[in-house]
Amino acid sequence: MEKIKVIIADDSDFVRDGMRFILEADEGFEVLGCAANGREAIAIGEKTPPDVFLMDIQMPEMDGIEATKYIVEKQLGKVLILTTFDDDELVQRALKNGAKGYLIKNHTPEHLKQMIRSVYQGTGVMEENILENLAKNTELSSGSFCSEGYTARELDVVKAVAEGLSNKEIAEKLFISEGTVKNYITSILAKENLSHRTALAVYYLTGKKQGE
Repeated sequence: MEKIKVIIADDSDFVRDGMRFILEADEGFEVLGCAANGREAIAIGEKTPPDVFLMDIQMPEMDGIEATKYIVEKQLGKVLILTTFDDDELVQRALKNGAKGYLIKNHTPEHLKQMIRSVYQGTGVMEENILENLAKNTELSSGSFCSEGYTARELDVVKAVAEGLSNKEIAEKLFISEGTVKNYITSILAKENLSHRTALAVYYLTGKKQGE
């Protein structure tokens, strides 16, 4: 099985070392390097592109938001943002720059690995608590989510995505196949001109599309 290649960027030695230890103990992952800021992460990635960057937001020299923008534009890899509960506004900016999701720092080892696998496989990931905060704190300048043109089943899928459920969990909840769930999500994203499910969840909860 091919290993998922990861670069860890965080200005905390404790966080970097902890994540490296967790990932290197699993044969499914390979840590290409660790960085204390976005500039260092990019330098490592340009020499040896990873599959996924684990990217802290607030770092010296170059923060995770600016680094994410560069990484996405240069197609160096996918970005999973590392965040705390009070980073809501910064999370939105990182997602706007192309991050595929975000991970609360007080994760369990298995949750960390599952989130990385999901991003690697092309699935946007999100933390329910952060989504709830976004729903509470984001100004609804573009109105609420517009359900016009959706079937009842499509709305069920949208709501489930906003709850942070995986395709498998949605399939079990709605008694349909994972393939059908994937088809629904692909169709819904195209309809709303959104790039990934995280953006869809934020739109459903806040009534605001990223970039508006």
